[in-house]
Amino acid sequence: MTRAVALRLAAFAGALLLAFAGAFALGSAADPIAAADPAPHAGTPGMTDGMAGDEPGGHATGHSDPGAQPPGLAVSQDGYTLLPATTFFPSGQQQTLKFTIQGPDGKPVTQYTKTHEKDLHLIVVRRDLSGFHHVHPTRDASGAWSIPFTFTAGGTWRVFTDFQPAALGKTLTLGTDVNVSGLYVPVPLNEPSAVTSVDGYDVTLAGNPNAGKESELTFSISKGGQPVIDLQPYLGAFGHLVSLRSGDLAYLHNHPAQLATPGSKGGPKIQFGTTFPTGGTYSLFLDFQHAGKVHTAEFTVNATGNAIVPPATTAATTASPTRAPSSTASETPGHESTPHGH
Repeated sequence: MTRAVALRLAAFAGALLLAFAGAFALGSAADPIAAADPAPHAGTPGMTDGMAGDEPGGHATGHSDPGAQPPGLAVSQDGYTLLPATTFFPSGQQQTLKFTIQGPDGKPVTQYTKTHEKDLHLIVVRRDLSGFHHVHPTRDASGAWSIPFTFTAGGTWRVFTDFQPAALGKTLTLGTDVNVSGLYVPVPLNEPSAVTSVDGYDVTLAGNPNAGKESELTFSISKGGQPVIDLQPYLGAFGHLVSLRSGDLAYLHNHPAQLATPGSKGGPKIQFGTTFPTGGTYSLFLDFQHAGKVHTAEFTVNATGNAIVPPATTAATTASPTRAPSSTASETPGHESTPHGH
């Protein structure tokens, strides 16, 4: 074999390897399988791996490593996999949203450690961050989770499961996309603002959203010009905050500074600590309960380290009329698995 022929064969083999590597990268980009997280560093402040950081005695698993993949971007992690029964739904019709969490042994997980009084929290939102829902499905004896659910518009929706297997000492957030038929009209994010209104409540946000280090965010709630000082506990806290990064929908569940006990009252301020992993635009969804009903306030922030627009220069706004309403599960006995609009 001549040297020229050998060089041509080597170049051809190299090109084949590059092609296969590129195909693998593209095939795993939508719902990648995450590598196991390194052991967390105790005492390191930062983003939690789920809701357990808010639970007394819970495990707040940090993601302080700047190179670590944020939760919610993978369909499988640490041997646990989210398996939806179907990924195709019609819009505007109530269907059963059903799935299982497959464990490392290949069987559906049936044993969980409760986080915020629930074995599993389900977050559903369209890819343009409209139509946010925080609901709680039920599990049967086989380990299958299900809930009646209506996708309000066509498009691609993201489904997040936030849970802690009993056999694992931390929470996981797994995510996958589902396809919804029907008219798709992209909905732009609301402009960043320090004030929003929902269901007659005015909610003000203060803080400096930083990228890569912990930020303190404070929400103040009022109604009719008066501060609300009798917020009710909702799933063990006076408020729950889910932050999603625009673009890839990286999931941040943040921990409140104050927990709640049954019968206690809170407000008007709710404080959270969170770490935005990178600069960029994030949608924040705050759940709070008052007068027996859960409400969801939505904000858009830029993680730049600058102060959020001062309330004095920002008029109170409501969600764009084209955005689908956010929803949470009513905690009324007998109705907690049904999504309700707010």
